[in-house]
Amino acid sequence: MTKCIGCKDKEASRLECPTCKKLGIPGSFFCEQECFKKNWGTHKQVHAFMQSLAAANASAVSSGVDAKGIPTSMSGFKWTGPTRPKYPLSATRVVPPHIVRPDYADHPQGECISEARGAHRNRVLNSTEIEAMRKVCRLTREVLDAIAAHIRPGVTSDELDAICHEECIKRDSYPSPLNYRCFPKSVCISVNEVICHGIPDQRPLVEGDIVNLDVSLYHGGFHGDVNATYPVGQVSEEDATLIATTKEATESAIAMCKPGVLYRDIGNKIESIVKPKGYGIVRQYTAHGINQLFHCAPYPVHYGGSKTPGKMEAGQIFTIEPMINGGVASLDHWRDNWTAVTKDGKKSAQFEETILITETGAEVLTRPGSVIKDGRIVDPVKA
Repeated sequence: MTKCIGCKDKEASRLECPTCKKLGIPGSFFCEQECFKKNWGTHKQVHAFMQSLAAANASAVSSGVDAKGIPTSMSGFKWTGPTRPKYPLSATRVVPPHIVRPDYADHPQGECISEARGAHRNRVLNSTEIEAMRKVCRLTREVLDAIAAHIRPGVTSDELDAICHEECIKRDSYPSPLNYRCFPKSVCISVNEVICHGIPDQRPLVEGDIVNLDVSLYHGGFHGDVNATYPVGQVSEEDATLIATTKEATESAIAMCKPGVLYRDIGNKIESIVKPKGYGIVRQYTAHGINQLFHCAPYPVHYGGSKTPGKMEAGQIFTIEPMINGGVASLDHWRDNWTAVTKDGKKSAQFEETILITETGAEVLTRPGSVIKDGRIVDPVKA
């Protein structure tokens, strides 16, 4: 049964909001005319928000793209590597109003009030909250796998963003990155020297690229978060080793997780694997707690020798997501408020999972069925 978006109780009829239909906002059906009138004052705010996003997008497109599709705001920017963005960005994708959304979703500045109030708390979740996290993390993995199946030379990151958006909608989920602090797309896609927070655009992937998909969903009031780095066609042995080492470091850090382990030991383990290869570990971005908030405490770092406080407790949920550079650890940012790139232009890889600490070890929530046992990641069915 499709519920009315006004009262959110009765079954929706064929009464569709005409303004939503004109603006291309799907799923705006009410149960009856009286309900439509009663909820008009609240519902029309959706129209205003979508119109403001469309206007902002049109303004950005008209005010700054050169002949190569590079924003004029980046004119004179000293590029650190060969990858270039290609604009204009596609129009902001619409999330149907019946889908439950986080507090920043409809905020004109993407402000996350709940994080401002509660991001410092390292929470222990109860059994009901943990089940909600299991569900959203399972859905998040499904969406990542669905997008990854389309990676190939010639596909644009914008096309991958469209796939992500639709896969989220199919699962009655909100794509967490969309409008988070004004991020304009539904997934972060980072190619080659882009470390993280890459904005999907019109550049086609080419043979030999490496690409990271960072997928986050909001479902049932909770966020899930997972990412992975993939080769595009055949890649060099150097790039394949970077990806494999990053994967190994992530897996080894996850395998340590259990009650009583110090959060600082995550970075020590990762550095013991990465440092002998001569790779750089990004320090500016950390792992994070996740629950009803997209980002919150704890904030484990991925490098060794830190003084990160705290130890793992049953019921805590957080990510592990090292960003490993093929060269130096330092970074720069493109002039788009988001895209982080390696300072020396060498490629970067990353993997991420969401972890639940249990009484006896841990679960990898974004890899359903996987648990930590005796310092190994195992499938409990085969254990």
